[in-house]
Amino acid sequence: MELIIAKFGGTSIGNGKKIRKAAQSVVNEYMKGNKVVVVVSAINKTTDNLIKIVEDSVDSNVTDKQMAEILSMGEMTSVRVMSSVIESLGVKSEYIDPYSDEWPLLTDNKVIEARIDFKASELMSKELNRILDQGIIPVVCGFLGKGPDGEITTLGRGGSDITAFLLGHSLNADEVIIVTDVDGVMSTDPNKIQKAKKLDKISVEEMRDLATHGAQVLHPHALRYKDPLINAKIISHEYGDLSNTGTTIVGPYEGEMMKTTMLYPEPISVVAIVGDGMLKKPGLLSKITTILAKNDINIFGISAGQNSVTIFINKKNSDEAYHLLHDMVIDSEELSSLSLGKEIAMLTLVSPDFIETPGIISDITVPLRENNINIVEISSSQTAVVIFVEWADGEKAFELVKDVLE
Repeated sequence: MELIIAKFGGTSIGNGKKIRKAAQSVVNEYMKGNKVVVVVSAINKTTDNLIKIVEDSVDSNVTDKQMAEILSMGEMTSVRVMSSVIESLGVKSEYIDPYSDEWPLLTDNKVIEARIDFKASELMSKELNRILDQGIIPVVCGFLGKGPDGEITTLGRGGSDITAFLLGHSLNADEVIIVTDVDGVMSTDPNKIQKAKKLDKISVEEMRDLATHGAQVLHPHALRYKDPLINAKIISHEYGDLSNTGTTIVGPYEGEMMKTTMLYPEPISVVAIVGDGMLKKPGLLSKITTILAKNDINIFGISAGQNSVTIFINKKNSDEAYHLLHDMVIDSEELSSLSLGKEIAMLTLVSPDFIETPGIISDITVPLRENNINIVEISSSQTAVVIFVEWADGEKAFELVKDVLE
């Protein structure tokens, strides 16, 4: 017997026919001997329609508390409809909303985009086991929480995915299934490129970056709640089958989602290449990286300006890289000169919170400035910030910036 968390997005339960198909897929898994916890979003467009109604009628005069209660009506309706349909198919079901004694998701008192009280929610989620052990399928509101005084709170966009992943962790589920309107994660937008293919699997890190840059399959914020020991996948509602393969979400690997600060143990060297309008020449960056790749020289970082390219490599490879790139420079009309800089240190800070933390770069760099540590180069992605400082300042810089994540 397995425990499955099945989350149905708004488009997956967009009308009566889709709701019945979704309910049947849940009942089918139950009949196989599995336990199923259902998480549902508001029926398609309900939340957007409620927001529009409020804007047209009350506008800015609505309070956050009122808005949270209004928005909650979408999920409140969904759980009642889904639970009723499951029971019409011959299986006992119980809807769970923030007014239920078994409500699992507890938050702070910020009613809009509330923060989850993880420990309290993890403990409260265990109450769902009592319902499951009675052979009942619980249907839980996604997106909603309950504050310290019993007030309804909301988790923001992607809140239903958060609910599913959190329940998966808290209940030690075997699998979390995200049911949506696509077959899984595609190699690109199939509406733009017809040759797009479904991916069999994707890492949490890759999925988070895709979602951050606009992919609508899964909200990036929800992925921080994905338990590395629990299987997860994204499937289409079209098949009406929770055993459909879809795309498996792999990881996070150990330490990947944690907040970490690392100082690379070996010195890094900088090679700077200059040339007038060099970036206007197609393929120039490719030439530089190909030469180094053919000689097994790894690039730790690269930055480009209008008239220069700076490459960061391990010091032990610096002389070889310097000579290889010099040969390229003298054979090129676009390039004029290059230099080999002094030893520098590389610090990497990783946190899933970076994407939602305004001013994080300032928080990292201010302590360095206050201690007269010069930053040679800085780069960032959705979850990582990489800083290069002079080698002599590496250890001190590491001690200063690691406190930012604590």
